[in-house]
Amino acid sequence: MASTASLEPFFAPRGVAVIGASSDPTKLGYGLARNLVQSNFKGAVHFVNPKGGSLFGRTVFPAISEAPDPLDLAILLIPAGAVPQTLQDCGQRGLRAVIIGSGGFRETGPQGAALEDECLQIARSFDMRLIGPNCIGLIDTHLPIDATFLPPPGPLPGDVAFISHSGAICAAVIDWARGHSFGLSLLVSLGNQVDVNETDVLQPIAEDPFTKVLTLYLEGIRDGRRFVSEAARITRQKPVIALKVGRFAGGRRAVASHTGAMAGQESAYNAAFRRAGVIRAETSEEMFDWARALAWCPPPKGRSIAILTNAGGPGVTAADALEIHGMHLAALSEAAIQQLQAELPPAASLANPVDMLASASPEQYARCLQILLDDPNVHGVMVILPPPPMFTAGAVARAIIPVIHHSEKPVIVALMGERLIQEAVEHLRAAHVPEYRFPERAASALAALTWRAEYLARLEQAPEPPLDLDRARARSLFQANRASLMPGAWLPVELLEELLACYGIQIPQSSLANSPAQAVEQARRLNFPVALKIASADIPHKSDVHGVLLNLWDENAVASGYAQIIENVNRAHPAAQIAGVTIQKMLPTGQDLILGALQDPQFGPLVMFGAGGVEAEQLKDTAFALAPMSAEEADYVIEGTWAGRRLSGYRNLPPADRAAVRGALLRFSFFAADFPELAEVEINPLRALTDGQGAFALDLRARLNA
Repeated sequence: MASTASLEPFFAPRGVAVIGASSDPTKLGYGLARNLVQSNFKGAVHFVNPKGGSLFGRTVFPAISEAPDPLDLAILLIPAGAVPQTLQDCGQRGLRAVIIGSGGFRETGPQGAALEDECLQIARSFDMRLIGPNCIGLIDTHLPIDATFLPPPGPLPGDVAFISHSGAICAAVIDWARGHSFGLSLLVSLGNQVDVNETDVLQPIAEDPFTKVLTLYLEGIRDGRRFVSEAARITRQKPVIALKVGRFAGGRRAVASHTGAMAGQESAYNAAFRRAGVIRAETSEEMFDWARALAWCPPPKGRSIAILTNAGGPGVTAADALEIHGMHLAALSEAAIQQLQAELPPAASLANPVDMLASASPEQYARCLQILLDDPNVHGVMVILPPPPMFTAGAVARAIIPVIHHSEKPVIVALMGERLIQEAVEHLRAAHVPEYRFPERAASALAALTWRAEYLARLEQAPEPPLDLDRARARSLFQANRASLMPGAWLPVELLEELLACYGIQIPQSSLANSPAQAVEQARRLNFPVALKIASADIPHKSDVHGVLLNLWDENAVASGYAQIIENVNRAHPAAQIAGVTIQKMLPTGQDLILGALQDPQFGPLVMFGAGGVEAEQLKDTAFALAPMSAEEADYVIEGTWAGRRLSGYRNLPPADRAAVRGALLRFSFFAADFPELAEVEINPLRALTDGQGAFALDLRARLNA
């Protein structure tokens, strides 16, 4: 991987050449040349076209070799077939950074893909970096430079960077942002990403002093593990928001475990974004709503929010929206209530939401907002402003802006309306105060601020393995048996039990029987009651073939049960290789969970936690995280499922041993990370006994990579 220094010519060029510049206003080469000139770029601008001539008062050179210094960035808008030779010419000229705006490459099919690969090989031979092809270029509003062919006007200078896989959405974002007086710092269109990709540009964009927030429009990620590592470094300093599209594309993995069936691509992306500190937006509007709040507001120190309004209905709407987004209404202090009482008429509602009534003046808005911000119980405030009947919304905005600017707590404004609030909109936008049309969007922005604050608070909680793991012995055991296992084969249960035991996973006593008499002997040794389970690498789901019998209390039940299981399996799966029947000591009843892991092709080991046993695929009550997990991540996935929350007890269920479950999950996550040779691993069920009695893996399976 090249260093970020190799990308410097893209973001701080001294001279730029447009190859394919045109004097025809209908050509993209004309638009690019026009934008470069009109953007007031302070460096050198050179135009190249075999026809020569002049354009915008500048000489058009017939070849890149004739363009003078300084020159360290070229932008190509020429037919695709001419790009390879032009790259050769650029390399010989000494250029090490090229943007290929031309289309006609991988997006057109195999022939275009081959042409794209040829371009990459040429670039590598010259140690040249490429953005594109099939992209619109880049914009830096502060340098300034507009190296795109998009129609003017370009974006306003701002503090949010936009990185996009799509060129078309860039034009829409620029137009939308201008319409909302919302500025961008940088815009980078990556196109087909033959070379420079989304991960490459994170660091140089984060180093831009004008950029406060990075936003990403992603259709995929080239190297998932590297993205997580790089993004995790960036998000320590600046927020990153991603809109990942293509969520419901087909192509589910062909796997045999519950984990594989339930872990889609999006589960991996969600886990990866959380690990990296990237905030995932559901919509384009949400992404930029959050970006404004993150760029302009201080982070809250908690989830307790006060609502200040002049109308009851919007206040209730806001309260509901806050709860939906995981926040709650602050319990106002007695001192704050007394101050509000002195400020407002008797009919006003002093309970949170604070309803000042329709007659509230700009001065009352400002004084009451200050009272709420001074309350130590309040972590942030949502101000709701429908058009006031007695005053203008603009006057209210002017009154509250100084209060907001002097606050160390976030204030989000819900301006409800359209025509009557335009003056307030302009004032708030000019003052960099986030404003939204409805309370629901304002609550969503507050939630993003809260997520960011909590992420920064948990940064130091890195995954740490429990001290009693015997990882070396597990690796030795695996290596000793590796040669006897075929690719894609299921591990023998005995081997998997030994491996997991090295990681401190508790497993009930069991043994393998090859006859009814052996089964009786083993059951007698283990003490009744026992369970019988078919032992076959060809049958990962034993209950599906009636290969499990539970609660057998005597020798006759065990002997007949053995024969019954063998008969059931032979009937349901006659080709299965049967190793025998496992006799296992029955455990008391408890809460059944599932622990699963698989190797995601993008992000590596992915761990699943959720409802187990027969509920696993029925409820699909699951949460995911990358392995290995930190203690905080273990708590997150446990509390992210109903199965995890009910460990504390529910109705007739007594509290289960949550600490043992948490410990097993952490240990299992390190096992998954330590054995990338295993395509999938599953404990189903993991039975959590009553509090203090432990959690035991009752059924195990693991499959090697094919």
